Amino acid sequence: MNKALLALAIGGFSIGMTEFVIMGILPDVATALNITIPQAGHFISAYALGVVVGAPLLTGIGSKWPAHKVLMLLMVWFTVFNTLSAFANSYHLLLISRFLSGLPHGAFFGIGAVVAGQLAKPGKSARAIATMFTGLTVANVLGVPFGTYLGHNYSWNVSFMAVGVVGVLAVLSIKFWMPELSRPSNNGIIKDLKVLKRLELWMVILLTTVGTGGFFAWYSYIAPLITEVAGHPESIVSYAMILAGLGMVLGNLIGAKLAEKFSPIYSVLISLALMVIVLIANTYLASDKIAVLVMTFIIATVAFTLSTPIQMAVINSAKGSEMLGSSLNQSAFNMGNASGAYLAGLPIAYGYGFTSADWVGAGMAGAGIFIAVGVIWIRKRNTQRAALQT
Repeated sequence: MNKALLALAIGGFSIGMTEFVIMGILPDVATALNITIPQAGHFISAYALGVVVGAPLLTGIGSKWPAHKVLMLLMVWFTVFNTLSAFANSYHLLLISRFLSGLPHGAFFGIGAVVAGQLAKPGKSARAIATMFTGLTVANVLGVPFGTYLGHNYSWNVSFMAVGVVGVLAVLSIKFWMPELSRPSNNGIIKDLKVLKRLELWMVILLTTVGTGGFFAWYSYIAPLITEVAGHPESIVSYAMILAGLGMVLGNLIGAKLAEKFSPIYSVLISLALMVIVLIANTYLASDKIAVLVMTFIIATVAFTLSTPIQMAVINSAKGSEMLGSSLNQSAFNMGNASGAYLAGLPIAYGYGFTSADWVGAGMAGAGIFIAVGVIWIRKRNTQRAALQT
């Protein structure tokens, strides 16, 4: 079991590396392809769009085959198109390859989360799911800084080649360490889609979009917050990103323990409440050079206590079609990425300063609390109805 979870973590590491390394090498890509930085930003959006589209689509198609084979094929796809990204010599070619690279992301994490839960000992599913997501968080500590270093000092193409190498390791680890598993679903895609009629599932997906959007409202503008507000030189930003990555690793582990001690949805409530507090606090502390770095670690820690509980919450809401529901949650996570960055950018564009992004993030996390309360109410209502029917 440990090797199987490690295989999922290596896959998560490679996905986390490619998702976030593009942000660090964006100026290098723009210069090499002779485009503007805003145009290069389209490569981030193209990847996110691929995740949103690919999560339900590839999960549905993959329901015909055993889970271990589907996971390996998804990682092969991921590796091929990330490697091809290194050879793209124009804006349009890289845009297409980034979209295709993003397609297996959501399906891999969606199916992988359910598989991790199945591989775990009774009562340890939260810890098993967190193990897979550890790969994603560790990528922000090791993979992304390393990929950024390669892009700055050699070529942005080398960064994607490095992702391809890690992808090959993920494919081999899944092939040799993952036990034979059953089909992801015995229902067939048509029956699986019936889960989309459940209001509770849509509420949890909305919760993921809005709640995690609060984190991305802050994270999207962390660089100018550190340089413009706190007055640090640009060289400090890379170290701050490592601090954030360490916070993500710790938060992911804490989130698993919260989900084991409380129910997943109540753990989400706790995390969102803490996120509101730390984001508001950061608006007052960000101008201090030491405090802004401390808060970078704290905010990332609090935000990533959400990852495992919210994934478990959506799996619980999609009983019978767990893998489809789990993959849809990855789409929601990327919609949170896009919406958080966009909404936080509005007050900044109107001249309210970079700390206004933290207020937007706190507002989104606060809205997530109300949605979580709504999910709890729906579950209690459904339980009462089921009791009356029996």
